[in-house]
Amino acid sequence: GPSGGCIPEEYLDTPVDFDRLTELGSMMGSGGMIVMDESTCMVDVARYFLNFLKDESCGKCTTCREGIKRMYEILTDITEGRGKEGDIELLEELGWVVANASLCGLGQTAPNPVLSTIRYFRDEYEAHIKEKRCPAKVCKALIRYEIDQEKCTGCGRCRINCPVEAISGEKKKPHIIDQEKCIKCGICHEVCKFDAVNII
Repeated sequence: GPSGGCIPEEYLDTPVDFDRLTELGSMMGSGGMIVMDESTCMVDVARYFLNFLKDESCGKCTTCREGIKRMYEILTDITEGRGKEGDIELLEELGWVVANASLCGLGQTAPNPVLSTIRYFRDEYEAHIKEKRCPAKVCKALIRYEIDQEKCTGCGRCRINCPVEAISGEKKKPHIIDQEKCIKCGICHEVCKFDAVNII
């Protein structure tokens, strides 16, 4: 579930039991698992899980109520390109405080997605913060779409389907995307039959 934590592929053969999963920073829960690949942004996954958990908090514990909300805000900043040095350490500190000072199981386990993704996927956090880049190419604020001038045939499918008219070009000539107008909806990438639209 959302508070179960995330573990990397290297632990795929780990027996699904309480002690082993706890050692890895995860938990047994109901025994269900979600398998993700490299096209999944682990920072965004942690943010997604905390979005659910912040709404589940009853609000009794200040550490749970405010701590989860603050961690969610920091993760949102990171995924939207506003991450800064010290955010990872602040998330770790908040996570440990929430886990150790909350009264119920929800608060005690809510930081698991954050703490486990930092533990195993720290490089993704660093790429978001230091390089302003999402390695999985998921976080819209940290990607852009570009048309490969070698592959583009000028068919016009991307231009016709662009909802904000950010693509221009003559028929049978390579097109270009106006980055100022582009809303990063991804329609151009989806409709291109020539694999000419790249996510950078």
